[in-house]
Amino acid sequence: MIKGIGLDIVEMERIQKVKNRSDKFQQRILSERELNIFKQLSEQRQIEFLAGRFSAKEAFSKANGTGIGQGCEFHQIEILKDKLGKPVLYFNGQAVRGFVSITHTKAYAAAQVILMNETF
Repeated sequence: MIKGIGLDIVEMERIQKVKNRSDKFQQRILSERELNIFKQLSEQRQIEFLAGRFSAKEAFSKANGTGIGQGCEFHQIEILKDKLGKPVLYFNGQAVRGFVSITHTKAYAAAQVILMNETF
């Protein structure tokens, strides 16, 4: 059964402005493994990656029913790709029973997360 569904959308321009001001935003949003991937990307792909991960983590927190905050921090949520390139959710280092879809256009990044019962 489905535990929850979360959806989030963010403007790419907003993410780019925040990223250009300081490295603190990506350090706050991304896990260590995600940061390693991020640093290897071109400038444009960094914006897409950061916006997509931000949106997916917000969507996860909504599907979980907690929102971002105590007990559900950005660093606790991780999105990595499997060997076929499909995004996979992790929470506190454990694979999550659920689904994530991330998309972006020139102007927006969006993500949807579906969590199943007994997610963790």
